[in-house]
Amino acid sequence: MRAVYLSWFLQRAGFGSRPVEQFRIAEYAVEATLARAHECGEWRLPGDTIDDFEALVALYDSQLAGVPLHEVLAAERKLRAFLAGNASSPISMNA
Repeated sequence: MRAVYLSWFLQRAGFGSRPVEQFRIAEYAVEATLARAHECGEWRLPGDTIDDFEALVALYDSQLAGVPLHEVLAAERKLRAFLAGNASSPISMNA
């Protein structure tokens, strides 16, 4: 989830153009996987979400290869602020 959220913050800073829905799908995939793992011990992404999740991991990889370090550090700060807060998701509902 860390990679998805950092990729989201970097995209919001101008480094990426994936559809917002793709981030929401990846977020759902992780949440569903965690719930299933808790219920029955199986760690598997829902099959219909794998392409979206892979696309965001690839975006994150390309962002790390080309985004200035200060932008990555800013995204890290935003992630820490989100984790310290009460919001259920950093992915904006109106983005």
